[in-house]
Amino acid sequence: MISHVQKHMTTICLLPGDGIGAEVIPAAAEILDALDLGITTETHLAGWGCFQETGSALPQNTLTAIKRCTVALFGATSSPSGGAPGYRSPILDLRQELNLYANLRPAYSLPVRASRANIDILIVRENTEGLYIRRERWQDADTAIAERSITRLACERIARVAAEHALKRRGMLTIAHKANVLTLSDDLFRKVVRETTEDHAPRVQIEERLVDTLAHDLVRMPERFDVIVAPNLYGDILSDLASALVGGMGVAPSANIGENHAVFEPVHGSAPDIVGKGIANPTAAILSLGMALSYLGHTVEANQMREALTATLASGICTPDLGGTATTADVLAALKERLSLTKNHCSPAC
Repeated sequence: MISHVQKHMTTICLLPGDGIGAEVIPAAAEILDALDLGITTETHLAGWGCFQETGSALPQNTLTAIKRCTVALFGATSSPSGGAPGYRSPILDLRQELNLYANLRPAYSLPVRASRANIDILIVRENTEGLYIRRERWQDADTAIAERSITRLACERIARVAAEHALKRRGMLTIAHKANVLTLSDDLFRKVVRETTEDHAPRVQIEERLVDTLAHDLVRMPERFDVIVAPNLYGDILSDLASALVGGMGVAPSANIGENHAVFEPVHGSAPDIVGKGIANPTAAILSLGMALSYLGHTVEANQMREALTATLASGICTPDLGGTATTADVLAALKERLSLTKNHCSPAC
């Protein structure tokens, strides 16, 4: 995790949002309290429910709080298919408003039946442009046009982030593109990422993959990949595919990183079909909290939390989406017990 802040940052802004976000973010907050790091939290509204209540999915007071805290933990939002008049996805707006240009999505093997072994992948997704600039228009009544933007600046900065992570990992970087078809925009991404990586981190081994071939190879042999860097849409799709290899969306954390702010979020959606049933998987939210703690400089505690969570899952305490029978509260209680034991058995040198 690349951090631009120090341990003196003491407040995380919680944005539960919609659906199970209101269940998993409080769960993560309980774990934060159990770690006793002196980090406080404050909770603010965002999402579809907030839009229906206030007319804004990202109220100004919420945005002001995030800017003041600089770090936020976001739950989920229920964006209606086809949109709604005046509604804009709050997470997409946050990425643009705070210039959160790097989206980090790790996928690694977990001790659950749904996870394949020997996977440890980090997908670094450009987070502010591509098709997600949301420039769409009607050419006529039967034809919709979407614009796509790829800039040298965005390619250079995402390449630097990806290269720095590759240096700290196994030293391999895969560039995802479709330059054989998109011969201007994707070729710009491909060339600039390669050139920047060669200049910034010459020890990193670079390879290129057409995005469709890469998706195929991720399914067949995911263990061979280390860091993958991709334009916005490709990174979104590839990271969801990667999560399916290690247990599903319920275990997929992410980080949206900019120069001055960071928003961490589980990749899963609001899951309206299980809201209120008490079986929402808190793993992705807790792992997202771990990424936030590493960003804030609490790397030791973040690693302890991840190890305790892994041990909890290995013991068979997991939610139905992972093949278990545990409730959200069961997972939370077991994890808190393990963290308590870790703290009690840790020497002063820890």
